[in-house]
Amino acid sequence: MSQSQLVDRILVNKPDADKEVLNKAYIYGTKMHGRQLRASGDPYFSHPIEVAGILSDLKLDTTSVVCALLHDTIEDTNATIEDIEENFGKEVAKLVDGVTKLTLLEGKPGSTKQAENFRKLLLASASDIRILLIKLADRLHNMRTLHFIKDQKKRKRISIETLEIYAPLAGRIGMQELKEELEDLSFTFIEPKIRGILIERLRSSKKKKSK
Repeated sequence: MSQSQLVDRILVNKPDADKEVLNKAYIYGTKMHGRQLRASGDPYFSHPIEVAGILSDLKLDTTSVVCALLHDTIEDTNATIEDIEENFGKEVAKLVDGVTKLTLLEGKPGSTKQAENFRKLLLASASDIRILLIKLADRLHNMRTLHFIKDQKKRKRISIETLEIYAPLAGRIGMQELKEELEDLSFTFIEPKIRGILIERLRSSKKKKSK
């Protein structure tokens, strides 16, 4: 998605969005991520762009969308939180820092109890609900592109983590559609055969009802 396409998409949902700061964040993110690539072979910055698009569709504020564009800069580039604050202000820096810290909390829950404790830790660590929403959007796009990861065990581990942690978390804060998509994407890699059977049954049921 080009810079102008993203800004136009944001303005449809938020006509009063600050175009200047959005353009600045886009350029900054592009510069910092440079030639980094994702598993798909796409430029790495395509991920923050898509996360920003998801948040835009949720009609979040400009600050949240700017943070989405910058959310991986601290972890994956030479940018510092001081750089972010200097260029985009304290509020954006606080959100970026919060998302970065949540990413560092990610682990490999081994039981339902551990998963619940991790969800509680995530909730307690997010001083601003927007941090959680950005993290959920980040996970959603990662799940949408998970098929590009060649390691089957890694795909399954990430899917289990999503099903145990992020889908319930989305439901807990009222993001039902996001929860359902995360669950569906997770089952694609955890139990693809069962998912296929369920989808076929749903299709058959709809056909019967339409007759």
